[in-house]
Amino acid sequence: QVQLVESGGGLVQPGGSLRLACAASGSIFSINAMGWYRQAPGKQRELVAVTSRRGASTNYADSVKGRFTISRNNAKNTVYLQMNSLKPEDTAVYYCNADLVRDRGSNQLNYWGQGTQVTVSS
Repeated sequence: QVQLVESGGGLVQPGGSLRLACAASGSIFSINAMGWYRQAPGKQRELVAVTSRRGASTNYADSVKGRFTISRNNAKNTVYLQMNSLKPEDTAVYYCNADLVRDRGSNQLNYWGQGTQVTVSS
């Protein structure tokens, strides 16, 4: 069984910062791309940021460029999202996503975390 568990969400004032973490656990051989998505009430889930296996390649939504930074620690099977200069429109449930291989020679599968709420409000 594989689990992605997010942490670090909460309530923050506009202009504030939060750091999200997502740890993958269970039977894992390798993890390829890892990323963060978010879904605000009444809206579709959207990509926030994604990073390649070694972190050499990253991609961000235009709305968060220059404010959010994605990083990963492969020794801990963990991906982070540092969010600075938060705005009310960043309010959403943030989901971790990972492409991983459970056993040598098996197919890559895509996994989601349960989500963590981020609320930006004064």
